[in-house]
Amino acid sequence: MAGGSFGPTGVAKERAEQYQGKVTSYVIIACLVAAIGGSIFGYDIGISGGVTSMDEFLDEFFHTVYEKKKQAHESNYCKYDNQGLAAFTSSLYLAGLVSTLVASPITRNYGRRASIVCGGISFLIGSGLNAGAVNLAMLLAGRIMLGVGIGFGNQAVPLYLSEVAPTHLRGGLNMMFQLATTIGIFTANMVNYGTQQLKPWGWRLSLGLAAFPALLMTLGGYFLPETPNSLVERGLTERGRRVLVKLRGTENVNAELQDMVDASELANSIKHPFRNILQKRHRPQLVMAICMPMFQILTGINSILFYAPVLFQTMGFGGNASLYSSALTGAVLVLSTFISIGLVDRLGRRALLITGGIQMIICQVIVAVILGVKFGDNQELSKGYSVIVVIFICLFVVAFGWSWGPLGWTIPSEIFPLETRSAGQSITVAVNLLFTFIIAQAFLGLLCAFKFGIFLFFAGWVTVMTIFVYFLLPETKGVPIEEMTLLWSKHWFWKKVLPDATNLEDESKNVSL
Repeated sequence: MAGGSFGPTGVAKERAEQYQGKVTSYVIIACLVAAIGGSIFGYDIGISGGVTSMDEFLDEFFHTVYEKKKQAHESNYCKYDNQGLAAFTSSLYLAGLVSTLVASPITRNYGRRASIVCGGISFLIGSGLNAGAVNLAMLLAGRIMLGVGIGFGNQAVPLYLSEVAPTHLRGGLNMMFQLATTIGIFTANMVNYGTQQLKPWGWRLSLGLAAFPALLMTLGGYFLPETPNSLVERGLTERGRRVLVKLRGTENVNAELQDMVDASELANSIKHPFRNILQKRHRPQLVMAICMPMFQILTGINSILFYAPVLFQTMGFGGNASLYSSALTGAVLVLSTFISIGLVDRLGRRALLITGGIQMIICQVIVAVILGVKFGDNQELSKGYSVIVVIFICLFVVAFGWSWGPLGWTIPSEIFPLETRSAGQSITVAVNLLFTFIIAQAFLGLLCAFKFGIFLFFAGWVTVMTIFVYFLLPETKGVPIEEMTLLWSKHWFWKKVLPDATNLEDESKNVSL
């Protein structure tokens, strides 16, 4: 292993105190451009829910849902229960799951920029197909291309942000991805609010406007600098040094560069990163790569963001009121992300995740109780209770926005050593998209079956994940990305799981064969 005596995999010497540099305009611009990939992800989450509540869209592609929606005797919770409609939303995420596994070797062998550009181009094609769709097949083909774009973008962008950002501000700058995602959601909600008035083609404009952030992502990816980590990993050490000097604003980057060189030597000795990541010495990171994105989706946030207009119409809000309420939740999500950006590198990751989890549990239980007591089939909530429901849904979104929203992406992107970083990010994205697909496909059916209990279902999962963080997630605040693996050997639980240092050399040799 490069870097000295055997400790946990990755860099074995702690040089963090020798890192120098500052936040340069070069870093800020690079992070802003890269984070546009998040706005594409967010725009699609927000746009699909609004479009699927528009009568003109339903009448053209999902006529049975359109007819069911108009039937007064239909159960409030079951009006939108249709697998074809769910497939429109969820097909994107299944395509994204497959494409992120393809994106991993591209990201590793050709750089983070290559995946960002590929994602932007795929999204441009998908938005064009959706806007011009004349049948369900064309509509689903567009969604699949959007999924390919999201698979590439979500694989590369969080990695890019983590590698470009200086250690002491990595959490805040990495959250540019989540901030862009929330801005995309809010923008989509406002677009839907406007285009619903443009009958009968407003839904086409909603879907087609996704091309704008896709174009920004494609052009931005072309002009972005490659990350120093990726350049060093591909043998372009001197070029990596020049980029690192620009990013840090100082010539004294020897310590940080040496960590990258040490990590790249080990990374290049690993021929099969996906096989390597299954080794016992990577067990803590693998568990986090699976559990963090899984828990992020099981908060229930995607259900609210996908189907916010549908959900609010289910609760008795009119068409305009439901879109307005969903736009409000989108705006709240944007603002709460700023809270996380300001606090994550001060209070740390664990504090935000635990407090956010507790608030989400309280809000979901209160909403479930109100709906259970005051809302049944063929009823509408009174104005007073409707306001209370919206308030607590907004408080739930605020808690998610400062905790699991951004940190569900930030933590997995920063904990892997270089040799498994791309593979680890692929697993993170794949798990995220798998559970997004499952929830998107199942939510309308779950809403019909569980009724108000859907909120208690998600509250139970938030309870589990909050306990998980308390006991199993070490604090990663201020730990250099190339020294992150040293953290696990100091944790009360994970140090029992990791193999003894004397066994690491043999294991490393076996994996690299």
